[in-house]
Amino acid sequence: MTLLLLGLVAAAAALVLWKARAHEARAEAAYPPEGRIIEVEGHRVHGVVMGEGPDLVLIHGSSGNTRDMTFDLAPQLADSFRVIVLDRPGLGYTDRINRTGATIIQQAAILQQAAAALGAERPIVLGHSYGGAVALAWAVTRPEHIAALVSVAGAAKPWESALPPLYRLLSHPLLGPIAAPVLTAFVPDSYVEGAVAEIFAPQSVPESYLAHVGAALTLRRASLRANALQRANLLGEIEALQRRYDEIAVPVEIVHGSADTTVGLRIHSEPLARQVAGARLDVIEGAGHMPHHTHPEAVIAAIRRAAGRAGLRPAP
Repeated sequence: MTLLLLGLVAAAAALVLWKARAHEARAEAAYPPEGRIIEVEGHRVHGVVMGEGPDLVLIHGSSGNTRDMTFDLAPQLADSFRVIVLDRPGLGYTDRINRTGATIIQQAAILQQAAAALGAERPIVLGHSYGGAVALAWAVTRPEHIAALVSVAGAAKPWESALPPLYRLLSHPLLGPIAAPVLTAFVPDSYVEGAVAEIFAPQSVPESYLAHVGAALTLRRASLRANALQRANLLGEIEALQRRYDEIAVPVEIVHGSADTTVGLRIHSEPLARQVAGARLDVIEGAGHMPHHTHPEAVIAAIRRAAGRAGLRPAP
């Protein structure tokens, strides 16, 4: 009986792993790397470069990849800036840094070095959502390698809500490695697509966004784990980093929607604007969590203001 039970468990595990690998293979075939792979301290970093002008780095949020930024924002900016879009560690096609969840300071370090390898020694840095926290870590810990900071619906201050159950499961040291292959194997891409709709609310998801962004890449085993671990650790990392925001000396532009229920305006951007000397906050009335897609003109205007305040001159 015991042998039969063990055999059934082994067969189920083999099925899960087979389906997970098949799902990942389909995702990577449908959404291959958009740019080039560079090596930073033994880690592969995926970056997309387009346009000419002052250097501008774009950093995506949780569960995302370069495709969120290359859908429409990066192409709109490429006439005026040399745009560098980077996958954060463990997501898209950038390697995981470690197995415990790369900290925002570690991510800022590897992305800064990747940008420098691409010729951007002192770029404007824009971060969306979780990427906003990475951008803040870049400004605080690598101030000689940033010209200006643009935070778009960025996570910046501590919050009180609990970690969502899925992140708790996937970040668990024992359950996470078991749950990730099961989710990769059996959760349909439509689940992620539904989550995207919630993030865009109250606005609608732009036409063809889902076809471009590659939701299936998020469901790969390594990406699920890396994203969950990063998200689980983020609160403590922000609690430590926020004490140093007043050290930021570069121009800071902040864009945030008043209807953002994912990263609340009053919890994050309003106190950040008060703490950082000279920071400028642009509140978009009625906008949700994705203003770089729903209100790109406001985000582009903030980038241009940041460039001007930093003494950089993008093309008109």
